[in-house]
Amino acid sequence: MKQRFSDNINIKNRQASFEFELLDKYVAGMVLMGTEIKSIREGKVNLQDGYCYFANGELFVKGINITPYAQGTHYNHAATRERKLLLKRSEIKKLEGKIEEKGLTLIPTRLFINDRGLAKLEIAIGRGKKLHDKRDSIRERDAKRELNRIKLK
Repeated sequence: MKQRFSDNINIKNRQASFEFELLDKYVAGMVLMGTEIKSIREGKVNLQDGYCYFANGELFVKGINITPYAQGTHYNHAATRERKLLLKRSEIKKLEGKIEEKGLTLIPTRLFINDRGLAKLEIAIGRGKKLHDKRDSIRERDAKRELNRIKLK
């Protein structure tokens, strides 16, 4: 019998590493509403359009789509609401200072559930790649794929 809720959730934003050069990573907790954790445990999350921003000295993430829970009642959550991220005050100040630099942004890269059962979001400071940087990434990925094929033969 297949379990509905998985114990090891590890949802990645693969597009982020292609679109951005990831410089530094942080792990933050998330403030969730009742049924959101159940949807996360089912793996029904999309990180593609997510981004982080600061408001009143706090860090928020917007654009993450957590599908409403199927068995939820009228108390079910909104799919794309903004969610507060939990970091230490010193980390928030450091991030705020770095983001003020030109061309840097905060991107959610991975959503996972830690060993205590809490949902954590890995965010990264990223600098947008230019078209030629993306071509280099594709070239490197193809070269690695070819090497793996040769090794397997």
